[in-house]
Amino acid sequence: MVFAKTSKAASRLSEQVRNKDFHKKYLAIVDGKMECQKGTFKDYLLKNEKTNTSKVVPEGTKNAKLAELDYEVVKYNEEINMSVVKVDLHTGRHHQIRVQFASRGHSLSGDQKYGTRGRGKQLALWAYSLSFLHPITKERLEFEIEPSHIGSWKILD
Repeated sequence: MVFAKTSKAASRLSEQVRNKDFHKKYLAIVDGKMECQKGTFKDYLLKNEKTNTSKVVPEGTKNAKLAELDYEVVKYNEEINMSVVKVDLHTGRHHQIRVQFASRGHSLSGDQKYGTRGRGKQLALWAYSLSFLHPITKERLEFEIEPSHIGSWKILD
């Protein structure tokens, strides 16, 4: 979470979000074993305002937007058939991570909206890395926590 001390700094940080200069990386616990250790998902997503959901649709579908992310499997637990993956978004679409993984049969643990089974009531998705330009000095600031320090990681031990 980032807080600004002044309205000017808040405005500059908001501008970075709009211009995609504000970058987050995520950690997710997903169902099953991923076919590849690393990969890219590239889909077109269509948001349904009435249900507050999104879905993967064919390219060319009216109002659909390109959604792209890279993933890397960090850990797999065969006993409970779940994987921990790092996710790096190239786009920031509505429920993007949840929708793209669920569409491939790897819904996020605890996902009541897109999931097929839930291991808990909490959605297993966390930002573990944050990077942005300081609003005054323009210096790139990067903050990252070791994924193993996230409490729900223990589900795979």
